[in-house]
Amino acid sequence: MVESATLQLSSKGNCDIIDITSQVDQVIHDSSVNNGTVTVFITGSTAGVTTVEYESGLIDDLDKLFERIAPKNIAYDHDARWGDGNGHSHVRASLLGSSLVVPFEDKRLILGTWQQIIVIDFDNRPRNRTVLLQIMGE
Repeated sequence: MVESATLQLSSKGNCDIIDITSQVDQVIHDSSVNNGTVTVFITGSTAGVTTVEYESGLIDDLDKLFERIAPKNIAYDHDARWGDGNGHSHVRASLLGSSLVVPFEDKRLILGTWQQIIVIDFDNRPRNRTVLLQIMGE
């Protein structure tokens, strides 16, 4: 069986990190699927999805990491072509990835004790984001 749902998020942009674990958990709880996997997919090319321990130190560390890997203040060919100043956002999102698959059993996500599902919005401005959830199982 396959069921789909969406989550709507508002972000601040600029490496805004949003914990969506409870929302994903609620969608699974409300579904008719008891055991399976949920694919979490963020639409757009300037945001990504992963799991982390969602705590302030790690949130700051991730922001610093992405600034070291793909700094905001260097030239990007994307910016030269489009003039929107978010070349770094596209590079960061492509490194993180746009989807994640998480197993669940008895309608409960199988995550580590300190593991949460997050969306990171790398764009250079606030955005409304859509997260697609596809639940597969029995």
